[in-house]
Formats: sequence, structure tokens, C-alpha cells
Amino acid sequence: MSTRSTSGPAAKRAMRGTVELGPLGAHISSAGGVDQAPARADAIGASAIQLFTKTPNQWKEPTIDAAMAAAFQAQLEGSGVRFTTAHDSYLINLASPDDTLRARSLDSFRRELQRCHALGLHALVSHPGNYMDDRASGLARNADAITEALEAEVGPTRLCMELTAGQGTVLGSTFEEMAALLARIPAALQPRLGVCLDTAHIFAAGYDLVSDYDGVWQRFADLIGYDRLGVIHLNDSAIPLGGKKDRHALIGEGHIGDEPFRRIMNDPKLRGVPKILETPKGDDMVTNDRRTLEKLRRYAGL
Repeated sequence: MSTRSTSGPAAKRAMRGTVELGPLGAHISSAGGVDQAPARADAIGASAIQLFTKTPNQWKEPTIDAAMAAAFQAQLEGSGVRFTTAHDSYLINLASPDDTLRARSLDSFRRELQRCHALGLHALVSHPGNYMDDRASGLARNADAITEALEAEVGPTRLCMELTAGQGTVLGSTFEEMAALLARIPAALQPRLGVCLDTAHIFAAGYDLVSDYDGVWQRFADLIGYDRLGVIHLNDSAIPLGGKKDRHALIGEGHIGDEPFRRIMNDPKLRGVPKILETPKGDDMVTNDRRTLEKLRRYAGL
């Protein structure tokens, strides 16, 4: 998508982050409609947003009509937002061995893609599923469902599969397994695929960003590749290294600590990659995110 022209202080602050750091923002509430999200992003000084296009813990599947899509685009035009992504439903499990759940998940996933395409979002972040029975079979089911959905739903949104923390029977907690999942997708669909790296997830999965920052990123480059990196979720971890649980903490207040995030914000290889906070909101939807984004910009000398 092309860069939009903007005016106004909020837009200029966010644009500064876009030009010098790449898009930087947070998961933003879409309560009241997705068209409400851009103004909320401006309130925290964000140039990137992640949102839900539906209630994430319900199967109800709304549609995005032309009026809502136009309203969303109009709000984007007047904001400082330069990168938009959605996160899909927590209920979706494309790797399930249960035929009913997998069919329902596939339908929900396709509808999510439809909403993202209608809104013109840059990316959709999606977790690999839970295999439940056999890991290899689950990986194959997951890849087959992704393939079916992408072939059926064509549009501008790039699918970014998110690396996971490794709890239970979830897939995608190692760079090797994520690479294997992506490799099962047909070549014609490969340009529409990317990866979302969540710092808390990979730390909980055993990748030591604290003591082996360069080594972790080198393994990522070797096994997945920077060209696949569509989004970074910036989250500290409330879980120790290798704890295999998905629990986020405020930047600098978890087991990862400040230094790896300072390095990420100054890493030339990651400069242009959109970065999204999913850290605790606190008592309101503004204060913690605004403060944390300012902290991240200070890490980069801004």
C-alpha cells in the first residue's frame, strides 16, 4: 500500500517514527467499530496498529461492508498510522484432528481474510494450531487449511504466521517447525506468506534473547529469513527462559529486560520491520502504551 499524506501533530509524531524506525505501535481496541482504531492509535503516538476485526473468543462472524471499509480508510488518511494488521480469532485451530472443529476453524479463518482484504490491511497475524494427536499430521492439516483459505480468498493482506511459546500441543514454537509449515504451502502462494516474531513467545520457547541475541537472530535468518519477517510483537516475558507459557509483561519489567529491546530498536536488520506492543494496558487503554512507545523511541535515540 502506498504511504498516505497527513497533517497535524499526532500524524507528524507517528510519521517521525515511521521514517526513522519503521512503523511502531500497539494492539488497539476496535470497540464501537474498526474505524475507531486510528484515532486511538494517534492518542498513544502510534504509527502502526493491530486490531481484532471481530470478538476474538466468539464464533460470530461479522462482515465488513463498503461503508465501514470507507470509514476505516477515511480515518486512516487523517491519522499517523502507516501499518495495519489484524490478529485472528483465538478459537481457530486449523491443525485440529476433529473434522467439525477444523471445518469451523477454516470457515472462520476464511472470513477473517475476507474482512482484512475488505479493510485493505497490510497483514493478518495468525497462530499455528494445536495438533492434539500427532505433530506431523497436525502440521500437514494446518498447511492444507492455510493453502485452501489463501487460494479461496485473494486480496492485499499478507498472512504472517506467529511463532508460539511452545505450550501443550501448539505448533510453531521453533524456527525449524515454522519453516517446515511455510514450506508445505504451494509456491504460488509463497509471496503472500510471512512470519510474526513475538519476543515473549520465542523467549518462553527457549530462544535466549538476553545472553545470545546475535545467535538467536542468526538462527532465524538461517532457518526462516529476514524477508519473511512481516511483524514483530514487542513483549517482555513474565515467564522465565524456556518456560513454554505465553505470558506478557511490560517492556523492561519481565525476564527479558531492557537491553534486548534496546538492541532491537537499534538493529539495522530490523529497522523497517513493523513493531507492535501487546503488553498489559493497565488501568486505561492509553497510559501504558504511550509511555512504552516513548521508551522504545528513547532506546533508539529519539
